[in-house]
Amino acid sequence: MYTSPTSPSLCRSPRVTVIGAGRVGSTLAQRIAEKNLANVVLLDILQGMPQGLALDLMEARGIELHHRQIIGTNDYADTFDSDIVVITAGFPRKPGMTRDNLLLTNAKIVVSAAKNAIAHSPNAVFIIVTNPLDVMTYLAWQVTGLPPYRIMGMAGVLDSARFETFIAMELGVLPADVKAMVLGSHGDLMVPLSRCATVHGIPVTELLDTATIERLVQRTRRGGAEIVELMQTGGAFFAPASAACVMVESILLNQHRLLPVAAYLQGEYGLKDIFLGVPCRLGCGGIENLVELSLIDEELAELHASAQAVKQNIDKVQGVLV
Repeated sequence: MYTSPTSPSLCRSPRVTVIGAGRVGSTLAQRIAEKNLANVVLLDILQGMPQGLALDLMEARGIELHHRQIIGTNDYADTFDSDIVVITAGFPRKPGMTRDNLLLTNAKIVVSAAKNAIAHSPNAVFIIVTNPLDVMTYLAWQVTGLPPYRIMGMAGVLDSARFETFIAMELGVLPADVKAMVLGSHGDLMVPLSRCATVHGIPVTELLDTATIERLVQRTRRGGAEIVELMQTGGAFFAPASAACVMVESILLNQHRLLPVAAYLQGEYGLKDIFLGVPCRLGCGGIENLVELSLIDEELAELHASAQAVKQNIDKVQGVLV
């Protein structure tokens, strides 16, 4: 009979906390667990809801063939020692609303969530999903005091996926063969880089005319609003959850994937003291490095316009930090 010492560092499973058990948060919890990436803590202020969702997900484990633990809770103490904290809590858009209409209400929610989460998981990487995303990421960074490489916003992955989807639908090709990147804010002033989009290595500019590309660019900018208008009672959640899960996966598995995320800029692209969507390499410590692309004048001007709108909204919510 053998007796071996147990090392907590070797036996401990990765742990991801998802704050907000709405459609995005609960779907993200499902994605993480069913990909067998980590144990999940699902937190919400509504009594019983995260507990019920967690139990439902646990009962599916034998069918989905994974062994992850999913805990539902209303207590931040249960989120202790998380490797990653994802904040999805906040009010969703309604038809006719922009993401910026959620500014003040969601700012208070995100600030509270970030403060409580960092108190129990001081070494975690934070991913912000709540809208308006770029501003919420900035606020969460300020209240947590985290180094910039350990906090980021999920936007570019989702917006790029939407752009890829619309290109694939237009051409009738496999979405997996389409590669595209969207920079800037997660809003109407996002910057889809159409000249960099390809279909199995072929520039999309050789496959579609200028008018068609511009139509797809505009549809990408309104991708979230289009879904809100169709659903009437909520917004997108499947694709946002998948986008956040890609980021979680790259960090937990140290994949070094190059993904567009809302990152803190310190002079890159001529911008400072702002979180904005740019390509970054994600690994186990968070953002490993930020890639500065050579943009043409028109793209750079659009990126700066996007940044200016974000800065204006940051100025509007500074009082929330007091």
